[in-house]
Amino acid sequence: MSPATQSPGDDIARRVSVAQPNMDKSTVNEAAAATEAEHSMGLVKSLKLYKKACLWSIFLSTCIVMEGFDVVLLNNLFAYPPFQRKFGVEQPDGTYQLTAAWQSGLSNGTLCGQILGLFANGIIADRFGYRKTLIGALTGCIAFIFIIFFSGSLVQLLIGEILIGIPWGVFQTLSTTYASEVCPTHLRAYLTTYVNLCWVMGQLIASGVLRGMLTRDDEWGYKIPFALQWFWPLPLIVGIYLAPESPWWLVRRGRIDDARRSVARLTARNSGVSFQPEETVSMMVHTNEMEKEIQSGTSYMDLFKGVNLRRTEIVCMTWMIQTLCGSTFMGYSTYFYQQAGMAVDNSFSMSLGQYAIGAVGTVTAWFLMGWFGRRTLYLSGQLLMCCVLLTIGCAAFAGRENVAAQWAIGSMLLIYTFTYDATVGPVCYSLVSELTSTRLRTKSVVLARNMYNIVGIVTNIITPRMLNPTAWNWGAKSGFFWAGTCLTCAVWTYFRLPEPKGRTYGELDVLFENGVSARKFKTTPVNQFDARTGVGAGAGVSRSEKVIEAAMVDHDEGQPIDKK
Repeated sequence: MSPATQSPGDDIARRVSVAQPNMDKSTVNEAAAATEAEHSMGLVKSLKLYKKACLWSIFLSTCIVMEGFDVVLLNNLFAYPPFQRKFGVEQPDGTYQLTAAWQSGLSNGTLCGQILGLFANGIIADRFGYRKTLIGALTGCIAFIFIIFFSGSLVQLLIGEILIGIPWGVFQTLSTTYASEVCPTHLRAYLTTYVNLCWVMGQLIASGVLRGMLTRDDEWGYKIPFALQWFWPLPLIVGIYLAPESPWWLVRRGRIDDARRSVARLTARNSGVSFQPEETVSMMVHTNEMEKEIQSGTSYMDLFKGVNLRRTEIVCMTWMIQTLCGSTFMGYSTYFYQQAGMAVDNSFSMSLGQYAIGAVGTVTAWFLMGWFGRRTLYLSGQLLMCCVLLTIGCAAFAGRENVAAQWAIGSMLLIYTFTYDATVGPVCYSLVSELTSTRLRTKSVVLARNMYNIVGIVTNIITPRMLNPTAWNWGAKSGFFWAGTCLTCAVWTYFRLPEPKGRTYGELDVLFENGVSARKFKTTPVNQFDARTGVGAGAGVSRSEKVIEAAMVDHDEGQPIDKK
């Protein structure tokens, strides 16, 4: 076939064939059969067969509930009177406030720890596995909570926050990665976006605990919430110890028999769905061997070369938008309500309602993704949030003495929270997991999450200054600033974010390598195996036969492959 008549799938077909000398035909046949079975299974059958995998994934994601609890706990304590008296500075009116510098320092200390934890996670998890890495991180949490609980100064509290941020960095990616590796294609979007629901649940629990502590006026009002952090690690350690390891990690380590046992533990034998664990493991082996052959570069530098540069930009920006769209308001919601003029009890009640609405929003996102797709949901969510932020900024001109205006601002924040948790919040996790390069997925996710953390450091520096009466004192007028950043993000999303819905990883590779515009990802036809198998030309050829033929053609002929 001449270069002029080659299809976009040619290069993919050639790359698939490279791996075949390392495998026999039976492995490839089983891999193709497993691929066919997974595509034809559907959502209901996937749930029946992989219900154990779903439950284990949900259990491991509880680590994110713990992290969401801890993060919101610290930010909301900035508005808690006993905490303010202990660590704050007396104001001219007799009240106490933490300085904007220390608010930023405490929040950023946690983020710095998370950055270190993320990079360490990329090395440790690959060597020791997901279970052992998570158990080690949870053990570290138990020790570091002691520092936070017994802190008598801001310096001690800062050290504790930096150290506990390290295991949090581990939780941020491993729960999502585990979900994507133990569940089939039809369940991955739901279980990866479930991570956002775990965040919201942690935020809701923390807000409820602090609301219940308002009756206390001593140091135990904030020490009891700190102590509750010890509730999470021990049950999680026991459960994770009993959980099956990711079969994909076991295959990568050459432990094929262990991978078969893991797949058997993750699936239900009495589900009524035809399933062969050996074929699924063969699919993993086939994919692993193929990637080992075709991946010429897997270093961090390769993220910035060729087509990977575009994919790196997309996943990094997608995660950064979670912060740049103005979600910092939610993290400082209780403090914001007070600075807007609300009473302490009302501000904590509003925060509690805010996180409950966020949980409903995340569940709503599961339905919206199926109807509208990822790109449409991500873009429309940003535009709606921009309008809400503008409204909050305008309402600020009524003044803090206007009670109706302050409640209107609080109500708009509730609308903002629902919009965020029904669009940008959960959809981000699905986009990042789908749009990364297969060859560089782990490093792409680590880099993207760390870019999110770096932007979070910046927003944690400026947001307290916007809200704090001892600094810029913008109050609700901060909505104008975040509306501007949110609109900028929406413009980027329109021109640069592709739609991955309904696309296999191979099809996404073809679209990226051919430089297809982000706006045309959804409509551009891709026939990955057309060049080698004549897909679309021959009726009655099964999907598995096409996959086998595409995989075996060059191996059978024994001809060298001319890579372009």
